[in-house]
Amino acid sequence: MLDAVHQAPAPLIDPFGRAITYLRISVTDRCDFRCVYCMAEDMSFLPKADLLTLEELERLAGSFIALGTRKIRLTGGEPLVRRNVMQLIDRLGAQIGQGLDELTLTTNGSQLVKYAEGLAKAGVKRINVSLDTLDADKFTALTRWGKLGPVLEGIAAAKAAGIAVKINAVALKGVNEDEFDRMIAWCGAEGFDLVFIEVMPMGEIGGEMRLDQYLPLSRVRADLMDRWTLTETDYRTGGPARYWRVGETGQRLGFITPLTHNFCESCNRVRLTCTGTLYMCLGQEDAADLRAPLRDGRDDAGVQQAVRAAIARKPKGHDFIIDRDHTAPAVPRHMSVTGG
Repeated sequence: MLDAVHQAPAPLIDPFGRAITYLRISVTDRCDFRCVYCMAEDMSFLPKADLLTLEELERLAGSFIALGTRKIRLTGGEPLVRRNVMQLIDRLGAQIGQGLDELTLTTNGSQLVKYAEGLAKAGVKRINVSLDTLDADKFTALTRWGKLGPVLEGIAAAKAAGIAVKINAVALKGVNEDEFDRMIAWCGAEGFDLVFIEVMPMGEIGGEMRLDQYLPLSRVRADLMDRWTLTETDYRTGGPARYWRVGETGQRLGFITPLTHNFCESCNRVRLTCTGTLYMCLGQEDAADLRAPLRDGRDDAGVQQAVRAAIARKPKGHDFIIDRDHTAPAVPRHMSVTGG
């Protein structure tokens, strides 16, 4: 029988009455791609000395689990490029059923051929793969460095390992909007759910202008409904997507709309960076330093107290805007710093 702390963990409740049960951990800001909507090509990454060790990340995750976190998602950058990351994944996977309900991962798929079986053995049952196009040339242009073939092989390896795959595609005006039907059909044939995401105004990205990239998903959904039978569902994964059932394929189609309709009213998430900074909101700059309580000798109760103090500052929501009067990033940090 599980002990009392796992049966009834003390909940983390923010100032607006939302239970915080979902932690996203960016294990590295590094990535082997340079996607045009995410980062500049000549990115400067954090010195390795600034990163929390895998043991420190595990300890922080344990504090959140003790305080009621039920789901952890590992992100990056690209999480699978972090050296020895499977050690952390194995240790967190051992917490499933011991306070943690689910361990998941968001990846670009480039390393899945190598890691898919290990992820499945660790208890990872679902992953999100970021894939914005099925066209090989367009894929290389979007990622600057990536190749589509190894990513598709990695997705197939994950499917073969018994991991449920969800495809995340950022909707980019004039770039991939002509592929949405193809992606819906491909995901239907493969048995994958698909989620479209509006581009978010985070971090400088070089010459690319987000206003030129921005495609409202309200318009996308209305257009798709002319060709597909979409029925709204109440399905939720703990994230911000709102899902519809595609009658022709039987798969789910989700929409994440931080601009046309923000999802803040039901936000149950916080984001921990690889340096120990906790962002209580993706779209706000207020953050809490959790590296200090880890390294100044505090016990687990002291670390948990720091977590509670941070959650007490969680804001009501973000204020993402993209229009002719708001072309600068809403926040200066790149998505790869905070975690997707």
